[in-house]
Amino acid sequence: MVVFSVPTEVTVILLDIEGTTTPIAFVKDILFLYIKENVKEYLQTHWEEEERQQDAEEEAHLDGALPIPAASGNGDEELQQVIQAVIDYNVCWQMSLDPKTTALKQLQGHMWRASSFEDAVPAVRKWREDGRKVYVYSSGSVEAQKLLFGHSAEGNILELFDVESESYREIANSIGGSTNNILFLTVVPLEASATEEAGVHVAVVARPGNAGLTDDEKTSYSLITSFIELYLPSSA
Repeated sequence: MVVFSVPTEVTVILLDIEGTTTPIAFVKDILFLYIKENVKEYLQTHWEEEERQQDAEEEAHLDGALPIPAASGNGDEELQQVIQAVIDYNVCWQMSLDPKTTALKQLQGHMWRASSFEDAVPAVRKWREDGRKVYVYSSGSVEAQKLLFGHSAEGNILELFDVESESYREIANSIGGSTNNILFLTVVPLEASATEEAGVHVAVVARPGNAGLTDDEKTSYSLITSFIELYLPSSA
């Protein structure tokens, strides 16, 4: 059933991730749980790798994070104490607050594998076949996005996305077009408002499990509960 008819000038679909392509419950109940249960083994295995050291550097500069003493090389027992301190005082502390920090998103991106809504991948494939570009807008690291879509339950779907970006303005510049060529699908009304003010077309995705919307928000934005509710005229 068509709920929102996409304007003909739209050539780019900009997607949020949590609650839009991937269930929020999956992120919080499965991915976060996976991180908590496996972070110690991951750190023990990858502690000396440059990638992990970069994660540690990011964590050390967070407001409220406790400084973790570097291992002096005096044995495995000391190293295990350092790793446990990282888990207790920084990783678990960040996850309990659920911040959108680069350090946490980066570490999570190095560890998890993801699922998506069953309508998401077929819809994105159809949009691409019809000549549209699909971009991702997310507070997560590029690495996290690549792992989410590169190791999804549907296989590697990275080829469906043109770029990972944190700014719709960057996307408008990169395509050499106007913001009114973009349709942004998001679950966050504040993001919808900001992009709409910039001339971007917006639809708020109100899937089951997403945060509830106020009556004003329900009347202020076009709402969809599935990508199949979008009608995109042929771009040919």
